[in-house]
Amino acid sequence: MTIGNTAIKVENLSKCYRIGMKEEMHDSLIKSVFSFLKSPVKNYQKHRSLYNFKDVDKHSDNSDIIWALKDVSFEVKEGEIVGIIGVNGAGKSTLLKILSKITDPTGGQAIIRGKISSLLEVGTGFHPELTGRENVYLNGTILGMRKTELDSKFDEIVDFSGIEKFIDTPVKRYSSGMKVRLAFAVAAHLDPEILLIDEVLAVGDAEFQKKCLSKMENVSQTGRTILFVSHNMHALTRLCPRAILLNGGVVQSDGESNKIVASYLDFGKGVKSEREWPLLAESPGDNVVRLRSVRVRTKDGEIKDSVDIRKAIFIDMEYDVLEEGNELMIYYHVMDDQGLEIFNPIDSDPDWRRRARPTGRYVSTAEIPGNFLSEGMIYIGAGIWNRNPEFRRLSVPDTVAFLVVDNMDGDTARVDWIRHLPGVVRPLLNWETTYSPNESGR
Repeated sequence: MTIGNTAIKVENLSKCYRIGMKEEMHDSLIKSVFSFLKSPVKNYQKHRSLYNFKDVDKHSDNSDIIWALKDVSFEVKEGEIVGIIGVNGAGKSTLLKILSKITDPTGGQAIIRGKISSLLEVGTGFHPELTGRENVYLNGTILGMRKTELDSKFDEIVDFSGIEKFIDTPVKRYSSGMKVRLAFAVAAHLDPEILLIDEVLAVGDAEFQKKCLSKMENVSQTGRTILFVSHNMHALTRLCPRAILLNGGVVQSDGESNKIVASYLDFGKGVKSEREWPLLAESPGDNVVRLRSVRVRTKDGEIKDSVDIRKAIFIDMEYDVLEEGNELMIYYHVMDDQGLEIFNPIDSDPDWRRRARPTGRYVSTAEIPGNFLSEGMIYIGAGIWNRNPEFRRLSVPDTVAFLVVDNMDGDTARVDWIRHLPGVVRPLLNWETTYSPNESGR
């Protein structure tokens, strides 16, 4: 089969496991062989039941079968960087293990073009009795590097890990963080054509995570093909223009990473960045005012599911006034993805404040400045209040939603902090520091 410029081609890939089936483990090759010779028929049948699922119907109710992947298909072009997201158990790690040839699929196929290296479990191949130096060569060899290549990169690997003082100490005396640093340093200096990465940014301290992220960015700029599995949505949207969402072992969506992440973080509410009510009789409101649409847009009018944290966001509410003579206040409820109310903007346009509105079509726009909201999903509830007498004309919770993305370029309020930064708002404040060199210690 000719792939052309396709680096990875996955066709109807499936993987299933049988619940409760466990192989008997033996601590030596001799015992394993003896066990098989003792009961060859029984052991063959057990082997077949464990590994041969070709006859299992993916669409039938087999209570003892779990499908980790089911008919997964997609293509990745050479030089493309694709993120894989989904909840725990969605099939992400199983997919990478099949692509890495660690495990075989139950059905379908994966065609790989190019030298492939995987960073699936940081630290795989480390021997506790060997020193860090010896483990660099051992781990590098396991990952496909030649000794000459390791010789030339050894100093760079050790410098990246930051554990130079302990490089000749047995790994069994390392902390878990030191092992992670050294393991990632080895894997990060591979030169494959295709790189599979699974959750490497979830380890280490903040400074090391930042270094890892920077290294992955550098790798991505060399034209290598990368599949990146992560629960760090902000790192993923920064690194990957495209994302694939797995849900229950199937591909739920595939497209622009910002949109896919926004859909993933929407928690099933099904709220989008634009909502319309074409029929007046079915729109929220009463005999005085009816809501026709609410939308999230950029300054130039583009409807956006995700917005850069640095950019201003415009929320348009379109409504019809059907009966004149009423003073109306337009307002929004702005909520985060935890249900916490961030603030409640009220229309303060002086042209309409405390003024009875004539009948007609209105569009009221609220501008939320850039570098104000925190990153994550933001939900907007729309409402209209009658001022005199006071009562609510209409209220629609979770009318629209959008994702705020902080790309961590160093020019936002996050600055150089890459871990979770709490808070419902994230304003970029003006800072000033004074320095007096001769005042210290007085």
